[in-house]
Amino acid sequence: MTTDELIAVLRLQNIPNIGDVSAKKLITHCGSPAAIFNDKSHNLLKIDGIGTFTIKGLYDAEHFEAAEKELQYIQDHDIAYAYFTDNDYPRYLKHCIDSPLILFKKGNINLEDRKIISIVGTRNITSYGTAFCESLIEALAPLDPIIVSGFAYGVDICAQKTAIKHGLQTIGCLAHGLNQIYPKIHSKYVPDVEKNGGFVTEFWSTSNPDRENFLKRNRIIAGMSEATIVVESAEKGGSLVTADIANSYDREVFAVPGRAQDKFSTGCNNLIKQQKAHMITSAADLIYLLNWDLEQKPNQFKSSCLLNWMKSRKLSIPIYKKRANKYWIALRLIASCQSSKSLLPF
Repeated sequence: MTTDELIAVLRLQNIPNIGDVSAKKLITHCGSPAAIFNDKSHNLLKIDGIGTFTIKGLYDAEHFEAAEKELQYIQDHDIAYAYFTDNDYPRYLKHCIDSPLILFKKGNINLEDRKIISIVGTRNITSYGTAFCESLIEALAPLDPIIVSGFAYGVDICAQKTAIKHGLQTIGCLAHGLNQIYPKIHSKYVPDVEKNGGFVTEFWSTSNPDRENFLKRNRIIAGMSEATIVVESAEKGGSLVTADIANSYDREVFAVPGRAQDKFSTGCNNLIKQQKAHMITSAADLIYLLNWDLEQKPNQFKSSCLLNWMKSRKLSIPIYKKRANKYWIALRLIASCQSSKSLLPF
C-alpha cells in the first residue's frame, strides 16, 4: 500500500459517520480509498446506503491532518499493518462484513494455515475457571492452535499466559492504540506475547481504553477465530457480547457449564440453555465439533493398531500393503466383519 492510500484509509477511519461497512461500499464503488476523495459528493450519494449524513465532513481538512499525524506515528514506531484486502489480514476476519478497514499489529504473528480459537470470560475468574482454562489449553497444545483473547484481567490473561507456557502463539486484541497497554500491570507479559504472537488493534495511538472501544474490540476477537470459548461469565458481561457476535458471524461458540448457584457460571449456563453455545467439558468436545480430528491426511494415521487388529483376525496383510488409502481398507474390513459383533479399532 502506498503512503497516499494509507493516508486515505486513515482519513476514512477518522470520519465519525463512516463506519467500516460504509467505507467498504465507498471503496468498492470508487476503486480505492484515495479515489473516494477525488470523486464528487453527488456521485457518492448514488451508492446504496450512502447518504448526506454518512459523507458529512468527508472533505474536511481536519481529517487529512489527523491522518498525517497518525501516519507519522506509524512510521516513527515501525508499526505493521494489514489492509482488509491484504493476504496477511486475518482470513476469518475477512469474511465479517464489519471487520476493520485496517489492523495495526506488533510482534511475530503468523496466521498462515493455522487453527485459531478465542478464549474469553469474566475478569473475576475463579479457581474453577482457572483450572479449566489451563487444562483445556494444555490438552489442545499438541494441535498448536493460536489463542486469541483481549489481554484483560481474569480469563483473558489466564488463557494467554497458559498459551505462552505451552509454547503456543497468542494474540491480544487491544481496545486502544499500540502506544500503551491496558491494564498496565500486564505490561510484564508483553515481551513474551510479542515473541510468539503479538497484538492487534484498529485504534490509533490517540485512542484511550474507553468502554465503547472494548465493545468494538470484541468483534475482532470473535471474527479472528473459528470458535469462541466462554470459560466463565456472570449474567451480563463483555464475553457474552463476544459470544453473540460470534454467533452472528456463524462461528461456533462453546461455554463451560457450572453449578446453578455460581455467579460466574450464570452467563455460560444461560448460553447453553438458550442453545447459543455448545457445552464444553474437555478439549475433546472442541476437537470433535470443529472436526479437527478429521483434518489429518490418511498417511498420518498410526497403523500399528490397525495392523495388530488385522493380524489378530488373520486378515490379509498384503491387502494392507497394496493399498495406500486407509479409508479403502476400512471399508473392506467393515464389509468382512458385518457378521461379527466385535468393534473396529477406529
